[in-house]
Amino acid sequence: MLNYALKTLRQFEGITQAELAQQLNVSISHISEIETGKNTITLEMLNKYANYFDVPVSHLMLFAEQLENESLRSEKVRKFIAKNLLKIMDWVIKKDEKEKTHHSQ
Repeated sequence: MLNYALKTLRQFEGITQAELAQQLNVSISHISEIETGKNTITLEMLNKYANYFDVPVSHLMLFAEQLENESLRSEKVRKFIAKNLLKIMDWVIKKDEKEKTHHSQ
């Protein structure tokens, strides 16, 4: 889920993979592999994302947290909040894309 959180954050900020790769000094394919889950993100790269987007690493981890014990209420609540926040961000991205398409016609 971390890969989805990072991709959604990038899209929410309106940045392409190429732009982000250049800013983080990595290849576009590396960004793509992270966002698709084909490559595990390192702590160093996670820090680069956090610094670039000015978001604490702990917030990125909250979005992406894979909870082992879902029977605890507080963990269920945190997972619910993280999933729904990502859905809202994704909705805003899609809404903006529709508006851009509508205005360009």
